Amino acid sequence: MTATLLGPTGAPDRAAERTRTRSPAVLRHSLAITRRNLVQVRNDPAQLVDAVVMPMVITLVFVYLLGGAISHGQHGYLQYLMPGIMVQAAGFAAQPTGLGLNLDFSKGVMDRFRALPIARSAVLTGRVLADTCRILLGQFVLIAFALAIGFRTDADPLRVIGAVALVLLYGAALTWVSAVVGLSVRNPQTVQSVGFLWMMPLQFASSLFVPTATLPGWLRTFAQVNPVTHVINATRSLLTEGAAVPDLPIALAWLVGLIVVFAPLAVWQYRRRT
Repeated sequence: MTATLLGPTGAPDRAAERTRTRSPAVLRHSLAITRRNLVQVRNDPAQLVDAVVMPMVITLVFVYLLGGAISHGQHGYLQYLMPGIMVQAAGFAAQPTGLGLNLDFSKGVMDRFRALPIARSAVLTGRVLADTCRILLGQFVLIAFALAIGFRTDADPLRVIGAVALVLLYGAALTWVSAVVGLSVRNPQTVQSVGFLWMMPLQFASSLFVPTATLPGWLRTFAQVNPVTHVINATRSLLTEGAAVPDLPIALAWLVGLIVVFAPLAVWQYRRRT
């Protein structure tokens, strides 16, 4: 049930309703909701665990525990692994989007939002923008951590910025996928389970930990068409290899396609529930 704004006479206030849908107002409302969600992160830094701490732990385990067996030396494997960990971190950090939306519905926060003179789309957009900012913060911390443990790149600053921008776009695309999951499922615990179920196969059946050429035939076929593989390969090329980035157009096509498909789906699911 959607709240209707009433005027002084008790009739619906159409002017206020129109204000909610004007582009400048929508942007202002979206930024206000973004700030609200970022303040929550500031007050509860544990929300950054998936974006920062977990990727660091995975890096340390694979480089120092398994790196010598997987590759020819820990440093060489660190150079290979780190771009993939950046992509993995963005994927992990995108999962709370759906959970946050689901919790807002289950706790009645959405009812309070509906009573406010704000655009309905601002709540969804603000959540996605806030989580994208959280992903970007996690990438900065992860890069600093990588440099501290020995990762090096010969890429110029423009290519480094391009790599971070690609990872950020990947994370933003996955926030829309996560939003669809969170808005489609009623139980917060189920949101977490479903989120990891679709994310883990895509990440591990890719070029994240080992080259796809070393995988069994059936798994190699899947990994070579996996969009995560293309994003990782493009990020790796931008950071550690030569000028050619053959996977970049394919990665961008996949990410734009995900946004085009899942952003409208998320909006439709959100409007259906509100």
